[in-house]
Amino acid sequence: MTETRIAPAVEAAPPDPKEKGADIVRCDACPVLCRIREGRSGACDRYANEGGKLVRTDPLVLMGRSIENETGELVPFLKDGEGWSGKLTADAPVFVSGIGATTTYPDYKPAPFIVGSRWQGVDTVTVVTEGIFSYCSVKVKIDTDRHLGPEQASVLCDGEPVGHVTTAEYGSQMLSLGGVRHLTGGSKKEGVVTCATMLSLCNKEAVELEIDGGAKVVVQAGQAPIVDGEAEERMRVGCGSATIGIFAQQWHGHADEVIVVDDHITGVLSEHQAGAYLDMKPAGIRVRGRKSTPGRYFQVAEPGSGWGGTDITDPLSIIQKIDPKTAWPGLRLLMVSTTGEDAIYCELDGDLVPVPKVMPDPLQIVVDRIAENCEPALCSVAFVAGAGGSLRAGVTENPVRLTRSVRDALTRVTMGGAPCYLWPGGGITVMVDVMKMPDNSFGSVPTPALVAPLEFTMPRQDFARLGGHTGSIVPLEDLTDGRVALRAEAWPAGNPWPMGGA
Repeated sequence: MTETRIAPAVEAAPPDPKEKGADIVRCDACPVLCRIREGRSGACDRYANEGGKLVRTDPLVLMGRSIENETGELVPFLKDGEGWSGKLTADAPVFVSGIGATTTYPDYKPAPFIVGSRWQGVDTVTVVTEGIFSYCSVKVKIDTDRHLGPEQASVLCDGEPVGHVTTAEYGSQMLSLGGVRHLTGGSKKEGVVTCATMLSLCNKEAVELEIDGGAKVVVQAGQAPIVDGEAEERMRVGCGSATIGIFAQQWHGHADEVIVVDDHITGVLSEHQAGAYLDMKPAGIRVRGRKSTPGRYFQVAEPGSGWGGTDITDPLSIIQKIDPKTAWPGLRLLMVSTTGEDAIYCELDGDLVPVPKVMPDPLQIVVDRIAENCEPALCSVAFVAGAGGSLRAGVTENPVRLTRSVRDALTRVTMGGAPCYLWPGGGITVMVDVMKMPDNSFGSVPTPALVAPLEFTMPRQDFARLGGHTGSIVPLEDLTDGRVALRAEAWPAGNPWPMGGA
């Protein structure tokens, strides 16, 4: 990351910046309308009073791609230990992000930056702003089988409700945090805590959450979850039935029965279709729970932090009965969890009672292989927001045309340069993986609401066609005229280039 401060900041131009009092400037960038004294910043820390002028406090972030030189070598936009020259050309592989752009909300005037450039022979426009979002939420995916709490249970931070547990997904627990009802529909403290929680998560910081009636979990994007003080290492390879399907042939000949303990579907090998395929004879060991299809059982135990996401610490306790007409002394039984963290090997004695034994090497290899096939447990954070309302007026005088242009894929929507998923249906509802965005991309305002970078990129002719503010287009190279503070960052290699092409 390289910062080039070409000027302290760009002076904003509110209609009437000065109010009574020689050292007070009024900011109209959002409805809070802060009155800022000399040397101070507003409530959002994004505008300040510098010498009686309203200025931006953060530099505008430019993101550049590596380019090929005349010898065909890739030259990085930023070289290690070297600064950025500060030079731009109309066709430079540089993208102007919304980070540091500030906002014009409510958008009764054009967006802060409408930048014209040329990419692969096409005149392109990128409309750059920072949106203020009350209608926004954070979806959190936590890779763990451990029970965090019942669905619909409240998620608390600092004792305040900030969201709820939602439907679990394959190998992961899911939380839905934020939303307008928590931000503005509850107490003032609830709104403030909710905003702070979302801001920290979106900026990839660690947050401790407590599930009502459940666990305490530390969540940080890109890091392993910490559940009740223990760091999670791996997510399950699959449910109990899937685990049997994957490893049945490797167990065959080394065990007469394998039971894979799982909160959702516990698998029993000899009854399973995989066992039938291997011509395994019935073992006569019946587990508790509700039988679904052969070898697949639901509700063998309550959810918990034990074996396979159940409350089981003694796996033999899920055995309901052993049929003396079918089972036999010496029967080899393996019980294992869906992550391989827990496993036990037993042999039936003369009374058909399972007796723990040392795990044979061929079975230990497969147990270790289950663990090897489990992916590392991580927390994922996705920011969801409705990029509608007056925000579109900062782009065009006819907002519905922007919505249609986005839906027709003529306009690309990015957040801090990161690709967004566009939800089907009406409006412009976007979802972005915060790990694909530059660090500290998000801010907040005290309404409370989150502030996030937003960019709309399209061909210049399409911008004119949708009624865009063509009179406010600034050539890319003019950003280095000394009036704008800039910071340069290298383009993330995994993100697609918003302007299209290679």
